[in-house]
Amino acid sequence: MRRRTLLGAVGVGFAGSLAGCTDLFETTASREPPVVENRPSASYIPTHQEGMEMVGMANAGDLTVGVMYSWPHRFWTVQGRQTERVDVGRNDAIHLMVSVWDAESGVTIPSSGVTVETTDGDGNREEEVVYEMLSQRMGFHYGDNWPLPGDGSYTVRVDVGGTNIRRFGEFEGKFGEPASVELEFEYSERERNDIPYTILEDRQGNPGALEAMEMEMPNGATMPVGRAPAPDALPGESFGTQTSGDAVFAASAVSGGRFGDRPYLLVSPRTPQNGLVIPSMGLSATVGGTDVALEAALDPEVGFHYGANVEGLSTDDDLELVVDTPPQSARHEGFETAFLDMPPMTF
Repeated sequence: MRRRTLLGAVGVGFAGSLAGCTDLFETTASREPPVVENRPSASYIPTHQEGMEMVGMANAGDLTVGVMYSWPHRFWTVQGRQTERVDVGRNDAIHLMVSVWDAESGVTIPSSGVTVETTDGDGNREEEVVYEMLSQRMGFHYGDNWPLPGDGSYTVRVDVGGTNIRRFGEFEGKFGEPASVELEFEYSERERNDIPYTILEDRQGNPGALEAMEMEMPNGATMPVGRAPAPDALPGESFGTQTSGDAVFAASAVSGGRFGDRPYLLVSPRTPQNGLVIPSMGLSATVGGTDVALEAALDPEVGFHYGANVEGLSTDDDLELVVDTPPQSARHEGFETAFLDMPPMTF
């Protein structure tokens, strides 16, 4: 997926807020705080907290695409149940992030596939398929560390692939076709260095999570971070909630309506602190002795979730939920040790 060579570099830690300290950052890679030792196998407070700079947003059919950036930083990719750290490369200038959501409902749209291309004023072009990512501040998004040759004007093009996951209600027939947006922006290293960057010296490594960022767009709208509905706000009769690998799973049995003629088993996984949706996992269930494969799905009220139609489903049934594949989205710091070892749950 990545076409650049990544150079690992982690240097000596430093403390305090570093907003505006241009001379301290000849290369960000050499200044990033060391990874916390003895991290819990759960969500934890990362070494630092960053702000973000908004590039802009644009509509593409039924979708809205927002682009922003922050300091380049390490993150972790996931393959099966194993993680691999991706360090900041020598030429990485920013961490580029893309958020995609339904323009009408504000529901975040995962499972699309996103390609980003940047072009500077001299025609230098950089193009990549970027990672699906999960972060405490941004929730689900797409992103990667990104090189920019220097200060100047840039065009960023974002191509969003069509999704093939199940869609219900007003989402039926939407988001199946590819869409593209282009945005112009000015970049300078000095403005990048003015993005707040605060070392969390006394909190880093503690169980928990940073507060999710509700970022205001240039038009006054707020960019959604992909929160799941509260468990008691899900439709149908509730099976309750269970926890596995630090993720919280809410399950309900929905009869009739937009989910089909047969009862619908709806499972909504989310992070424990901010209730952020967790996509890109494989789930199955055993209901009253019958094995059921759950599919990823989108609904304008429930948002992203997993589900299956099950004949005769009732909350009186014994329900066992199994995570066959943990979330495969790349992780920002603070999530890379969570959502990996996920034992079965019984409701």
